Amino acid sequence: MGLFNKKKETRIYDHENQKPLIRASICNGEQVAGFVDMQTGHFDEIMLIRDHADLVEFKATYGIEGDIDKTY
Repeated sequence: MGLFNKKKETRIYDHENQKPLIRASICNGEQVAGFVDMQTGHFDEIMLIRDHADLVEFKATYGIEGDIDKTY
């Protein structure tokens, strides 16, 4: 038991107007997780995905369940 454990906070996003998305580069394989605005198509980058643990952290932070679409 630690006295100074960091609390995991769940952040929220606009479920009606935004959709979680992973944008991946074809040439170097870099992946960025974020949210795309469904009306304007604007992509907001949230975090760099280097491995599976980063993806799990992103999904846990925003309360996302299931698979996230990927675009290239």
